[in-house]
Amino acid sequence: MPKIRVLVANRPRLMRELVLATISEQPDIEVIGVVEDLSRLVETVEQSAPDFLIIAQGRTEERPLECDQLLERFPHLKILAVAAERDLSICYRANFDISSQRVETSEEGILNALRGRILWTTPTEGSTRAN
Repeated sequence: MPKIRVLVANRPRLMRELVLATISEQPDIEVIGVVEDLSRLVETVEQSAPDFLIIAQGRTEERPLECDQLLERFPHLKILAVAAERDLSICYRANFDISSQRVETSEEGILNALRGRILWTTPTEGSTRAN
C-alpha cells in the first residue's frame, strides 16, 4: 500500500517541529518536504504532488487564504490546518460532484438548458436548486 505523502508548511517553527515529530515516525506516512517560505508554497505543491498539505490555521476558524487557491489548482489535495494553541484542526478538500438532469427535447428546452434555466437535483441531498 502506498504511503500518504505529506508536505508540511506550518509556521511558526515550533509548530512545524511538533507536527513533524508527530507524523515522521508513522510507517504509512512519508514527509516529502517542508516549506518554510510560504511564497514558494504553490510551486512546491506543484513539484512534489503531496496527498496532504499541513498548514497553520489562522486566528479564526475561517478557511486560510491559501486553501482556495491551492484546492482550485490541485483538486486532489487535502489540506490539514492546525492551530495547536487553540486545540483546533480542520481538514479541507475540494468536492467535485457530477449532476445530470433530463432536458425537454425542444427548442425551448434546449435554450433553457443553455441559459441555465433548469432545475438540478443533487442526488445525495435530494434537494432541488435552480441554476
